[in-house]
Amino acid sequence: MTADALVAAQEELASARLPPWRPPSGGGAVAGCFVCFGRGRVGPGAANDPGWAAAALLVDGELRVAVTTGRAAAPYVAGLLALRDGPLLEAAVRGLPLRPDVVLVNATGRDHPRRVGLALHLGARLDLPSVGVTAQPLIARGEWPADEPGAHAPLRIGDEVVGCWLRLRRHVRPLAIHPGWRTDLDAAIAVAAAATRDAVTPEPLRQARRAARLARTAAGLS
Repeated sequence: MTADALVAAQEELASARLPPWRPPSGGGAVAGCFVCFGRGRVGPGAANDPGWAAAALLVDGELRVAVTTGRAAAPYVAGLLALRDGPLLEAAVRGLPLRPDVVLVNATGRDHPRRVGLALHLGARLDLPSVGVTAQPLIARGEWPADEPGAHAPLRIGDEVVGCWLRLRRHVRPLAIHPGWRTDLDAAIAVAAAATRDAVTPEPLRQARRAARLARTAAGLS
């Protein structure tokens, strides 16, 4: 609930070492979650901004969606995103009718000043393997991969590999993939690739983003 408490939790999680999770045969039940806030305000985001979070779960080709609304508990501060986004995202995932095998989060994992981005922290909070998927890395750097589906190239902080660029479609910008809670890079790549259909974003994450934004629009905000 405070920045100091979050930093302490991040430092504890950064040193946690649990057995790595492996995707089940057939891919399993993959969820995605996304949160958005009301626009038109000054600055990157203030405490008490109205927010809409959604979680989408694909099981055997069937889509299940849970949407929750609330208020941002904190302003936007880089590296402390769990204070602002975490409670809404947690509520959305917990609102799904079935428990997923793994959750995709629009946030980073080890690509973070304390090596615990929101994708990793949320997975730990939910006790679910997690994978981060973002358009850009946070502080890691790396060259783009070859222009071939499935090509990937490491993202590093110094000499440490914390994620990768993953090309899902030819002639389309790659996504930054982040191992999260109990996932390594191989598992993160496998989950993101298997969950992507015709779009350029993994389908559960795309559907969660769509549901959250539709809920915001229905509330009279765009």
